[in-house]
Amino acid sequence: MAETAQEVLAMIKDQGIKMIDLKFIDMPGIWQHLTLYYDQIDESSFDSGVPFDGSSIRGWKAINESDMAMVPDPKTAWIDPFMKEPTLSLVCTIKEPRTGELYSRCPRAIAQKAVDYLRSTGIGDTVYFGPEAEFFIFDDVRFDQNEHEGYYHVDSVEGRWNSGRVEEGGNLAYKPRYKEGYFPVSPTDTSQDMRTEMLLTMAACGVPIEKHHHEVASGGQCELGFRFAELVQAADYLMTYKYCIKNVARKYGKTVTFMPKPVFGDNGSGMHCHQSIWKEGGPLFYGDGYANLSQTALHYIGGILKHAPALLAITNPTTNSYKRLVPGFEAPVNLAYSQGNRSASVRIPLSGTNPKAKRLEFRCPDASCNPYLAFAAMLCAGIDGIKNQIDPGSSLDVDIYDLSPEELAKVPSTPGSLMDALKNLEADHDFLTAGGVFTEDFINTWISYKLDNEVIPMNIRPHPYEFALYYDV
Repeated sequence: MAETAQEVLAMIKDQGIKMIDLKFIDMPGIWQHLTLYYDQIDESSFDSGVPFDGSSIRGWKAINESDMAMVPDPKTAWIDPFMKEPTLSLVCTIKEPRTGELYSRCPRAIAQKAVDYLRSTGIGDTVYFGPEAEFFIFDDVRFDQNEHEGYYHVDSVEGRWNSGRVEEGGNLAYKPRYKEGYFPVSPTDTSQDMRTEMLLTMAACGVPIEKHHHEVASGGQCELGFRFAELVQAADYLMTYKYCIKNVARKYGKTVTFMPKPVFGDNGSGMHCHQSIWKEGGPLFYGDGYANLSQTALHYIGGILKHAPALLAITNPTTNSYKRLVPGFEAPVNLAYSQGNRSASVRIPLSGTNPKAKRLEFRCPDASCNPYLAFAAMLCAGIDGIKNQIDPGSSLDVDIYDLSPEELAKVPSTPGSLMDALKNLEADHDFLTAGGVFTEDFINTWISYKLDNEVIPMNIRPHPYEFALYYDV
């Protein structure tokens, strides 16, 4: 893999590459791209950037100040496996061409500022993230919403709801039972070969791969695993992960969604985030406290738990996110921490006595988030916990789902909706603006965008289930 602009330019020349694809992420979290002929890129492009119009990108510039520049990161170079013509892919950060400064609403720039902030505090110099993003593979997806109708339809050959379907030309059964899709072999698991191709394609794009498997829900829920990485690189890897999975699925005539809750009555898709801070090559989260955690790690957890109601407006940023965060589906709705306990929102993995493996896992996030923003926000919450020595309280080493209503009432819980999370973010975001990581402008823009484009439009439309409830009133 390339490290410098010179190495990228040499790769272009040596391999006869004609097309360069520049990718960047918009505010909600979708990759956008611009493809250039190779002679439009030179060494200066990696410094001053490539100009483009930012006025049509969601949540960004007004048309009267729309000129922006995308700056490729040479360390992100890989050959796109889905293009007919050999095409070099580069991930970009956005700059203001007038000032040369990083654009304050660019998610990748915000992620880098979070790392810079960590270093400025002296707490540590490196933060690692290891996200575990789940997804569904469907065979057919249809949806529409207009003035007089609204519906969605998802289908999968693996869906338990198809156990009686005759249109398959002979139903071969072997549909995973609801909540029993974890780790079955074929023929129940129908996507083994496709997942292997997904994983190997990710590796060809520079992602350090580890594993793949079927997940809990019926209807094609799966997960692939890649190795943890430094914060910005981990977010780059996650975007490549999503890109590869969606495009490999399309080759098979399938479609993938990272929606947190596309199927009613079964497990949703989360993105558990493993994280740890290091300094001068050594881990800071290992110690002699609870679960072999250091005091630094416990204070980091304290920051995560304290700010979680606001944090979720960024780590769980869709109205659909809160269809997953409900009791009864292994969803981490209880804001507590525990060792090896998946019913707590912060889990301490049983990693043995290796100090380098000591980490925490925040289980609330889902892959509808923008990973650069989500990882940056979690780090900011953890830094606030360390700086202010926030006590996370006592661990909760029981199955939280078995607690009585009286016991459960004493455990804080996640917000019940995106609206609630946004209200918490509005009231509690100083931990994000500390060190200039997030700006007040970004926070206000984020809240307004989510309200105007997601929360309010969702609230004012009739829901199909409302007809079942209320049509005969």
